[in-house]
Amino acid sequence: MNETKDTQVPAPDQAAAPLTAEQIEALRTQAAQAADNYDRLLRLTADFDNFKKRAARERDETRRAAIEGVLTKFLPVLDNFDMALAATGQANASVETLKVGITMIHSQLRQVFGDSGVETIDAVGQPFDPAVHEAVSQQETSEVPDGQVVQQLRKGYRLKEKLLRPATVVVAKNAATQPVQS
Repeated sequence: MNETKDTQVPAPDQAAAPLTAEQIEALRTQAAQAADNYDRLLRLTADFDNFKKRAARERDETRRAAIEGVLTKFLPVLDNFDMALAATGQANASVETLKVGITMIHSQLRQVFGDSGVETIDAVGQPFDPAVHEAVSQQETSEVPDGQVVQQLRKGYRLKEKLLRPATVVVAKNAATQPVQS
């Protein structure tokens, strides 16, 4: 059974017992403490909001500075591509000269990637590893062990320990032995 407790609430026309000076002083102290706690809470909340805004601003500035740094490294490569394209329109441009220029630009681009920490994944001759290789087909062969990469169709890249793109590869599959027919 649920029992309800009657709380004694003075009737509206009944006067409450007067508070003593000690009780009034205790209530004033508690009210002052509550007001102080409320003020501290408001300041702490404002400080936290300011911290979140400052952290977001700093994160955006760091991201922007990193992007600017990388793009600045690519600008000379872009300039060289522009010069190579302009050279294709000249009458005295030979295929060999353009080939040398494009090779230089390629080397410069690889240097920018290398300076940024990007590594090429060389897959040919390696055992197939699904963590860094993406197999698109198999090739029957008895020249290399089963499961070894025989051809790389597209290079893979990693930045430090993070895989940016897996190498697209063709994996060796040992030729099945044909049953002897009589």
